[in-house]
Amino acid sequence: MQYQAGEGKKVKAKKRFIAGASCPHCSQQDTLRWWIDNNIELVECVDCHYTEQRKPQSVEKNKHSEQEMIGIFRPE
Repeated sequence: MQYQAGEGKKVKAKKRFIAGASCPHCSQQDTLRWWIDNNIELVECVDCHYTEQRKPQSVEKNKHSEQEMIGIFRPE
């Protein structure tokens, strides 16, 4: 939740609420907050403390995915 910024200063990651979103666990609306920590997206419900983490979409949509790979060239 904290990261180094500049000259050894610790800065807290800014957490933002997701407007209109409902918690998948308790179904409460407007209780989910979102932030990025160490290149991982985190979502937390402030009501029931449900948490979820995932890689950012930019990492998931790698244009060189294994499904598109034809083969690997290995020169001898």
